[in-house]
Amino acid sequence: MVAAGIGNIVLLFASMIVYGAGAATNLQARYAGADLAAPSRRGRAVSIVLVATAVGAILGPNLVTTTGMVATKIGFPALAGPFMLAGLAYSAGALVLWLLLRPDPLLLARSIAAEASSRGATTAEPSKVGAVQGPRQRWSWALASGAGIMIITQLIMVAIMTITPIHIEHHGHGVGVTGIVIGAHVAGMFLPSPFSGWLVDRYGYLAIAVAAGVTLLAAGLIAAWAPVDSVAMLVVALVLLGVGWNLGLISGTTLVTDAVPLETRARTQGVVDLGIALAGAGGGLSSGLIFAATSYATLTLAGGLLALLIIPIVALARPTSIKQA
Repeated sequence: MVAAGIGNIVLLFASMIVYGAGAATNLQARYAGADLAAPSRRGRAVSIVLVATAVGAILGPNLVTTTGMVATKIGFPALAGPFMLAGLAYSAGALVLWLLLRPDPLLLARSIAAEASSRGATTAEPSKVGAVQGPRQRWSWALASGAGIMIITQLIMVAIMTITPIHIEHHGHGVGVTGIVIGAHVAGMFLPSPFSGWLVDRYGYLAIAVAAGVTLLAAGLIAAWAPVDSVAMLVVALVLLGVGWNLGLISGTTLVTDAVPLETRARTQGVVDLGIALAGAGGGLSSGLIFAATSYATLTLAGGLLALLIIPIVALARPTSIKQA
């Protein structure tokens, strides 16, 4: 807000680095949702956090005009308004976490596991990946698989989503159409979360990860073959893109959580999310180059075919003797 008010681009860049760190922390909240969940309910625990994100994703864009009016009334540029709202939201979130998230779920899970271990009982942190209690190499394959699933889905989703508004504009559609398409895409990313979590708990993360790959493939094919004047087809493709991302994120998150011991879980989850962030950045950068050199259809088709890599990545977890719920 200060950078916008005084027109300082250096301060703006510095503030966006801090803001991005906050966004990364928010994404990791999905792991906290699963720390105390029973293994058979971890998918649903992760999904509750993601569906809460959908509320903000839907409400936020609709408050841009209102927050812009507030900003101009106090002497700031209108586009600084959403950052005012974000500042209030982050402050409220920090206060709620500090006062109410006690004891810390991860620390409590560790203490429960330590207490059970000292009694010689079976740990209260049983894992679907039975290899957690075995050699390190066994669960590392499951970890690599979970990370790979999320990295591929993030790369594909960001690459196609980033360039879609430009594709829409190039074919004569207005900003309103862009809002409809991207809004439907965001809804597809988050609203199916409770159902996706139930599917993961019911059928296992490997089956749902494969379903994510198939859904992303369908999204790429529909977007590539959709007539340029068919907004409805583009909406279908972008909704499927969001649903495929959702299935991949929830199944991959659950797999990573199950695959990593409590002692190193938070650190490992952070490294995995770094890979996801880099994949998103790479997808955004490469999509523009591919689009400029070829076409939107080529980009979306390539993204759909890339989703097939999820199948061999899922196969990495097979040798670990995963016991599905």
